[in-house]
This record gives sequence, C-alpha cells and structure tokens, in this order.
Amino acid sequence: MELQKNGCNVNEYSAGYGELPDLSKTANGDHDTLFTFNGTTSGVRLPRSDPCGWIKSDRKALTFCDATSAAFAMDMPWDKLDVTTYSWQKVLGGEGGHGILILSPRAVERLETLGQVPGRPLPKIFRMLKKGKLDEALFTGATINTPSMLAVEDYIGALKWADSIGGVPALIARAEANLNVVKTFVSGNDWIDFLAKDEDTISSTSVCLTLDLSSDEIKAFTTLLEKEGAALDIGGYRDAPPSIRIWCGSTVETADVEALMPWLEYAYNAVKN
Repeated sequence: MELQKNGCNVNEYSAGYGELPDLSKTANGDHDTLFTFNGTTSGVRLPRSDPCGWIKSDRKALTFCDATSAAFAMDMPWDKLDVTTYSWQKVLGGEGGHGILILSPRAVERLETLGQVPGRPLPKIFRMLKKGKLDEALFTGATINTPSMLAVEDYIGALKWADSIGGVPALIARAEANLNVVKTFVSGNDWIDFLAKDEDTISSTSVCLTLDLSSDEIKAFTTLLEKEGAALDIGGYRDAPPSIRIWCGSTVETADVEALMPWLEYAYNAVKN
C-alpha cells in the first residue's frame, strides 16, 4: 500500500497477527526501510534462520529497526542495521521510559551530510549535530534532562549481570531455552498452539499462544491463573486474536517456565470442563 506522508511516498507492507509481510518487497536499496525485529504483541520475529537476508549489503539507503523486545535476546545482524532503538525495560528488565539509540557509521554520515537544521524549532533531545558534526557527547554520558541515577545504576547492574553469565550469547541461550520449554508443551497438547504460523518466526521473548477456548473462556483461564498466583498479566494483546502471552526473555529462569506449564493444563481443564 502506497501512502502520502509529509509529502513523501511511503510504501507500507503489513500482515495479520502471526505472520510477517512479504519482506522481499522492501529490497529496493535506495529507499529507507523501517521495521520491527520482534513483534511484542504478536509473538512473531524476523526469521531466525536469516533475520535480515532481505536487506541489501550494498544499499544506499538506511535501515531503521525497532529492537525493543529483541536486543540481548536475539542474534542481531548489526551490519544490516543502521538506526536501532530498544527500551531498557524489556529483555534486561530495566526501568521503563528509558531507551537506547545505536547509530551505524552510515547513519552518522547521513546526519552529517543531510542533517540540515529544519526550518522549525527542534526539541533539544533531537538535536544530534553540533557545528555540522555528530555531537558525540550524547553517546558518552552527557545528559540533556537529568535521568534518574537509580535507574541508570539499575541498568548498569543488569549489564554487569549479563556480562557475568557469558554476555549476549548466554542471554540468547536463556531465552531460547525458555521457548523450548513452551515448544515441548505445545507439541504434547493439541488444544494449544503458537500464534506465529511459521516456526522460523516464533519469538523467544514474547511468546504468544492460541487456545482451543473462546474469548470469554480465555478471560476465565487467565483470571484463574492470576487467582492461583501462577501467572499475572498473561492475557494476549487487546487487539490480537484471543490468545495468551508468556514473557520468556533472558531474565526469566527456565525452571519458572517449566513450573508454569502444568498450571496452563490445569486452567484449561478447569475452564473447558
């Protein structure tokens, strides 16, 4: 679908919950591409086998990636990512309201060659150039508005913990181990399945599942789990098909996911029967 936004032609490619759009349609390396690495509300990620194979290495344009629930839990092909953002609050469980911006050398070049000051007031937080060059102080600890130092220390602690267990590879392995617990359970029960239709795109952090239950029965299912103290806020996203959502990110202990599985069966049988 082609849209007009701010005087620019924008091609939008979308798909329903549980699916990815046809990524090959974005193969024009002259057009900037904006995409999400992992759909937190849909449980669908870029293909595990080759996440960014659809992005040209010799592209002239930039890629903009929302990696909110992917960074630190999925293998990120950084050579294909030019502008990447993610939130502290997701995979490492930090404070909400804080985010990270990662720029590739190509993105910096774009800023310095085409980043003219717009003909309108620009909030200070968005001013990334100083005398025509990237203001590197923004990436070395300079602050615009003073953030909570407790939140900063909390995130530093999370990063130190991540480093102590083996860094990103260990974090990815933890999330995958959690997903595998759910996969084993799903394979043994015909009343539950992944919302993602292609196994290669099943998220290892925000795991979304459909049940052989009506919408009202799923509400009863999640209410029962909460009443028993077995799972909180496990209902699917409000605009998604009737479903549940289990957070399996890197800070979650695999033993806790294992302990949850019998509760899912208990709640299903209680509601269905």
